[in-house]
Amino acid sequence: MSGLQDNVQFDVAIVGFGPSGAVAAALLGQAGVRTLVVDRSRAVYDRPRAIALDHEIMRVFQQLGLDEEISRYCEPFTPSEYYGADGQLIKRLATVAPPYPLGHTPSMVFTQPEVERVLRAHVAALPSVTVELGQRLAALRQDADQASLQLMDDEGLQRTVHASYVIGCDGASSTVRDAVGITLEDLEFDEPWLVVDVQINEHGLAKLPKTSVQYCEPARPCTYVIGPGMHRRWEISLLPGEDPAYMASEEGAWSVLRRWITPEDGALWRQASYRFHALVAREWRNGRVFIAGDAAHQQPPFLGQGMCQGVRDVVNLVWKLRSTLEGKGGNALLDSYGVERGAHVRSLTSRIKEIGRVICERDPQRARERDAALIAAAGGEIRTVARQDIIPPLERGLLAGEGSGVGTLFPQPRLQHAHGAQLMDKLAGCGWRVVTNLPVWSLPPALSTRVEALGTLVSVAPGAVAVDVGHAVVGAAECDGVLAAWFARHQCCAAIVRPDHYVYGVAATGEALAVLLDEWEAGTATV
Repeated sequence: MSGLQDNVQFDVAIVGFGPSGAVAAALLGQAGVRTLVVDRSRAVYDRPRAIALDHEIMRVFQQLGLDEEISRYCEPFTPSEYYGADGQLIKRLATVAPPYPLGHTPSMVFTQPEVERVLRAHVAALPSVTVELGQRLAALRQDADQASLQLMDDEGLQRTVHASYVIGCDGASSTVRDAVGITLEDLEFDEPWLVVDVQINEHGLAKLPKTSVQYCEPARPCTYVIGPGMHRRWEISLLPGEDPAYMASEEGAWSVLRRWITPEDGALWRQASYRFHALVAREWRNGRVFIAGDAAHQQPPFLGQGMCQGVRDVVNLVWKLRSTLEGKGGNALLDSYGVERGAHVRSLTSRIKEIGRVICERDPQRARERDAALIAAAGGEIRTVARQDIIPPLERGLLAGEGSGVGTLFPQPRLQHAHGAQLMDKLAGCGWRVVTNLPVWSLPPALSTRVEALGTLVSVAPGAVAVDVGHAVVGAAECDGVLAAWFARHQCCAAIVRPDHYVYGVAATGEALAVLLDEWEAGTATV
């Protein structure tokens, strides 16, 4: 039986304890925010659904102090090779070479159940977070002062709790979304697919490709993904007339896997039929209620961005909720969540749909024309494209102007430290930051004071070694030239970086930085 008392007050209530809800609870708990997280299931789903994450998400896990533990369940994503209608290579995606821009491997595969267990254990240990499992949201009301959630446990006992804000991370069939009348817009992608996860054995491993593969074949488009260890995933399109229920049976799954392996080569871990959709919420907020993750959007899986998108949602939202709870923000700041994430999700979903159209062409003649066009566009020789180049920047919201670099993720270089190289966030924290390649001593005293009022000043000055951690000023030289290359590419010497690591604005000179700070102060005062 739950120990949750009736009419308890929280700052934030989270419905749904999957990856998005767990990250939201962890970030709020890290900041000491009184948080309730509930889920109707009492245990982590023991089979994989998401399989890919990227360096942006690992940077969030680093912020929570979990990157090393979670890395135990991750491996680098192998290159993905696309083969056309006649079996020829037409496209290739891979990761960028080191030094890595965010300090972590840019693209990874992972074992979802184990990572979720790490997140849940971390959240359960946070003093300001209350975790209640076996709880279903029965009703949700809100007024000018608070939101009220009526919860029912799996023994039928009902309680009402109150929160200043509610985050619905409760999946594609979100009860929270329905309770506040938020609807989804269909972005017009609807495909029936079978997803099969296999624990392969050594005999089967010898039969399989050494890279991940997109089979862009008109007869039956399909995907092969190399997961961690001996985990292999197939995503196989269903043909007209095929029964999804039968295809998701063991017999049905093996009937299409036999192209690659037989039951002697491994054990089925999970098989499920899905309709891949492209959907996005028309609104992301209704009063005190927000939605995130699958509750707010669903996209085809061709870049493995589903879970990543949900984590991006809550990272964007949580710092804005914290600011508002601290009296430093208001409705405009909270509204910027939906503005930013809605535009980003739509942009990325459009790119994923384009990849889906490449993969899913069923007409043989058009497929061959597609292949010829891709090969011609590559100059006759397929060049490797970095996966992360496909992820768009923020385009709207709390951003200063449209300069090069604005709205992009700011790098996380390794900085020289008295005790060895350290990633920047571990020295400078994850609040508002001004990062510059100008020496601190070269900045006018008044400017330095203003920067420190914003947050942390990070000066990446050649020859400096950081020795003080957790102060307002961090001065250090970088180890690998990541920031030097970034500043050169965007023709600037300073950037204001938001708590979610996105660039608010850039400046080419110290004087321009002063103007940018004016804009930041005016902008944050109005939100």
